[in-house]
Amino acid sequence: MSLLVTSVVLTGFLAPSALAGTVSGAAAGAEPAPGPADLPAAPALRDLPAEPLLRDLPAEPPAQPARPDRERLFGSDCDTEIAGSRVTAHCHNPYPRTDLVALHVECDRWWDVDGDTVAVPVGPAGRVELTSRCWKEVRSAWVSHRPG
Repeated sequence: MSLLVTSVVLTGFLAPSALAGTVSGAAAGAEPAPGPADLPAAPALRDLPAEPLLRDLPAEPPAQPARPDRERLFGSDCDTEIAGSRVTAHCHNPYPRTDLVALHVECDRWWDVDGDTVAVPVGPAGRVELTSRCWKEVRSAWVSHRPG
């Protein structure tokens, strides 16, 4: 019952100002405050010139991307597997230049010695398998490449 009385009382306080249409302290004949309709309009997107934007775009993509220099064709494709404390890297060289690959292993424990293998040459169309290990867990492993 008290909730109904409270809502009726609040409605009675709010209704007179809503019906009057004036803000407290403003005169009845005064101009309303400027609103969003009175602000200058921003230029619409359709008013912007479309030509400079479209002129910079190519009509069609190139038929073939630029081929890299023969000197840049380098680097074996290596897959690294970590199984427990052992690391194996399988590398295949699809390029005509020899690649020197080395496996680097970082062990998780502070007292476990990290390992780096000797660089092994991988000739054109050649394959090689590199292995290393830690005493305990392996934190990370990666293969480095150098031109041979």
